[in-house]
Amino acid sequence: MSPLRTLVGGVAHAVFAPACVRASRPLFARVPARNHFSKQFARLQSSAAAEAESDETEPDAELQSQEEILAKLAPEDAQRLSLMRNIGVSAHIDSGKTTFTERVLYYTGRIKAIHEVRGKDNVGAKMDSMDLEREKGITIQSAATYCDWDKVENGDTKKYHFNLIDTPGHIDFTIEVERALRVLDGAVLVVCAVSGVQSQTITVDRQMRRYDVPRITFINKMDRMGANPWRAIEQVNQKLKIAAAAVQVPIGREENLDGVVDIINRKALYHEGDRGEIIVEKSVPEELQDIVEEKRSVLIETLADVDDEIAEIYLNEEVPTPEQIVAAIRRATISRKFTPVLMGSALANKSVQPVLDAVCDYLPNPSEVSNVALDLSRSEAPVNLPPYSNLPFVGLAFKLEEGKFGQLTYVRVYQGMIKKGMNIVNTRTGKRTKLARLVRMHSNEMEDVTEVHSGEICATFGVDCSSGDTFTDGELSYAMTSMFVPEPVISLSISPKSRDNGNFSKAINRFQKEDPTFRVHFDSESKETVISGMGELHLEIYVERMRREYNVDCVTGMPQVAYREAILDEVTFDYTHKRQSGGAGQYAKVMGILSPADAENGFESEIVGGKIPEKYLAAVQKGFEEACEKGPLIGHKVLGARMLVNDGAIHVVDSSELSFRTAGYWGFREAFMRARPIVLEPIMDVAITAPLEFQGSVIGLMNKRNATITDTDVGSDEFTLHAECSLNQMFGFATILRANTQGKGEFTLEFKHYAQAPPQLQKDLVAEFQKKLKEKQN
Repeated sequence: MSPLRTLVGGVAHAVFAPACVRASRPLFARVPARNHFSKQFARLQSSAAAEAESDETEPDAELQSQEEILAKLAPEDAQRLSLMRNIGVSAHIDSGKTTFTERVLYYTGRIKAIHEVRGKDNVGAKMDSMDLEREKGITIQSAATYCDWDKVENGDTKKYHFNLIDTPGHIDFTIEVERALRVLDGAVLVVCAVSGVQSQTITVDRQMRRYDVPRITFINKMDRMGANPWRAIEQVNQKLKIAAAAVQVPIGREENLDGVVDIINRKALYHEGDRGEIIVEKSVPEELQDIVEEKRSVLIETLADVDDEIAEIYLNEEVPTPEQIVAAIRRATISRKFTPVLMGSALANKSVQPVLDAVCDYLPNPSEVSNVALDLSRSEAPVNLPPYSNLPFVGLAFKLEEGKFGQLTYVRVYQGMIKKGMNIVNTRTGKRTKLARLVRMHSNEMEDVTEVHSGEICATFGVDCSSGDTFTDGELSYAMTSMFVPEPVISLSISPKSRDNGNFSKAINRFQKEDPTFRVHFDSESKETVISGMGELHLEIYVERMRREYNVDCVTGMPQVAYREAILDEVTFDYTHKRQSGGAGQYAKVMGILSPADAENGFESEIVGGKIPEKYLAAVQKGFEEACEKGPLIGHKVLGARMLVNDGAIHVVDSSELSFRTAGYWGFREAFMRARPIVLEPIMDVAITAPLEFQGSVIGLMNKRNATITDTDVGSDEFTLHAECSLNQMFGFATILRANTQGKGEFTLEFKHYAQAPPQLQKDLVAEFQKKLKEKQN
C-alpha cells in the first residue's frame, strides 16, 4: 500500500501552502482526513507512513482502486450517480461568474427571469442574496443551488442533476473558494476574453490543484472590444501549466458575436430568442472552415500528448472519430492533465448551454472520484468512502451560516444516506444530534427533503459543529480533512460605539464560527479587542455586517501588520534560574546554542547521560515555545529560531518542571537579544489592473511604495502590473488607486513571504514597544 503523504503549510501566514492528505491512486482521488485544527494532524505523516510499512497492517487496510469500487456499485446507485455533477464556478474578480451562474439557472428552468449583478431593476442576481453583495456588485459568500439539465444524446434526452456553488473572486474571501472546492468533484474556470489569465485566476488554479479538482474552462465576455480567446488559451497553457485546447471557434467577435462552431462535430450553433434560449444548428460558415480544421488539428495534437488512445491513433496517421475525441477529453480532464476550452458571453446570452453539455460530457460524477477517510478506531488507517447508499452514513460539514431558523450547516454526503429524523454523531466531539429538518438550498431559499443519498449536497438545522467536522451515523469512527485555512495577514482594533448589550459578542462569535479566516483575540496590554482577516475589504465587510445585522456601530483603529522577529547570528547561552523563598526553592540550569533556522522554529536536545531528565527537557521546550509567541524585540511572534540544549544541571530538591520552563523562557529571551535580532515584515504579491492610459501613474504609485515590479502584462486596452510590496505600504491603497485611475483600477494582495523590514521602521517599532513597556511598569 502506498504510504500517505502530508503536505503541511510552512511558516505561519503561508497563505497558500497545501494542508491536505493525499494518497497515490490510479484514477482521481481526494483524500480527506480530519479537522484542520486537530493537534495530532502534524503526526499524520510519520504514523501513516509507519502504518503503511508495518508488517502488522490489517489486510483490509489496503485502499481499493476506483475500478474495484465501481465494479461493486449497485445498478440503481450507478444510474443515479452517472447523471449527477457537483460543480463550482470560480474565476478572477469581475470575470462574470455570477452572471454565468444566473444564465445556468435560467436555462435549466430554476429561475423564471434573469437579473443582472448590477441591474437597473435593483433585484440583483439570484446567487448574490446578501444586500451587501447586491450593493457592491461582488460575491462575498459562496452560494449553493441545484438544477436539472436536459441533455440530448443520440436523439434521446437525459436529465442531469447539478449541485452548483458560485464562489467569490476576491482574495479576501478565499476561504469560501477553499471550502467549496473541498467538496466539489469538478469546476468551471471562467476566464475573461479581454484580460485573460489574471492574478486571482492563478490563485484559483492553485486551489483546484490542492483539492484535485478537474476543470473545464469557459472564456467569457467574447462580445467585449478586444476579446481574444486564442491569447487567453495560450495564457492558460503557459501560466496555469495545464494543457488546454479549444473545442469551439467563435462565429464573429465583439459586438458581432453570433454563436460558436463545435469543432468536434463540425457544426455551427446559433442562439435565437429574447434570451438566447433557442439553439439552432447549421453548417459551418465557409469563411470559418479553415480555422475550424486548424483548431481541430491542434485539439487532436494536444490530446495525443495527454491520452494514450489518441496518441496511438495519431501515430498511425488516422483521424479519431468525434466519439473517440469526446472520450479522450473526458479521460484527460478527469485525470487533470487537460482542460477543454469553451467560449461565449454570459451577459449577451451566447453559448452558455454548450458549457452545461460539456459539464455532463467531461467532468466526473461522484462515483468517479475516490474519497478516503481515516479510521480513528484503527490507528487512523486510511479507508475508502465508496458512494454506496447501503453503507453507514459519512458526511462532511463544510460551511456554516446563521439563518432565520438557527445555524444552517451545509453537508456533503460521501457514503450512505442521511434521513430526516435520524441521529448523526460528530466524530470530533462525540456529540449525537437528531436531524429535525433536512433541506436542499437554492441560494437563500430552501426546499425540505426527507433523505439525501451519497454524492449529494444538502443542509440541516440544529447541529452544533464547526466548519470541517465529520459526521457519521454512529456505526463508524471516521474522520476527514477539513479545508486548508490560510493565516490572517491584517488586524484592526474594534470596539462598539455605545455600551455593548450582547449583540457585539454575538456577532463576533457567529462570524468566527462561520469564517475560519476571521480571528478575534483580546489584547491584554492595550485592553482592546483585535479582529484579524485576509484584507481590508474582508474586515470592512464584517464591520458593516455588524451594523446591519446586529445594529452595532463599531469604531475601528489603525490596521496592524503581523510582523515577525528573527535572528541573524548563532550564539551560545548559559542560563541559571535560581529562586529561594524558604522551603523548597527553584533551580534549573540550561546551556546550548540559539541559531537561525530556515522557516519554522525548532527545539532540539543533545543531552547525554541524563543530565537533564526528559520531563524537564519537555518543560524547557514549553518555555521556548512560550517565548516564541511574544518575542523580546517588539512583542510579535518569533520566526526561524532553533534552540539546541546540550548541557545543564539539576538540583535534587529544588528542580521542577516550572523551574526548567522558566529557564527555557528567559534563557531564550536573553540569547535572542544577543543574536542580532531583526524585525520581519510581510511582503505581498500585488496585482494591479487598470486601463493603459494610467500605466505611468500606477508605476509611479508603486515606486513611491518601494515596490519591486516583477512583471507587466499589456493587453489591447488595459494592463496588469505584478509587484512585490510591503503590506505596511499598501494600507489605504484602494482609495489612492481609485483617485489616480478615475475609479477604473483594481488590485489584489496575496501574502508571499517575510523579509527584513527597513532599518528606520525597525527602530521605530522597537522604540514604540519600549515606550509601551515603560508605561506599563509605571
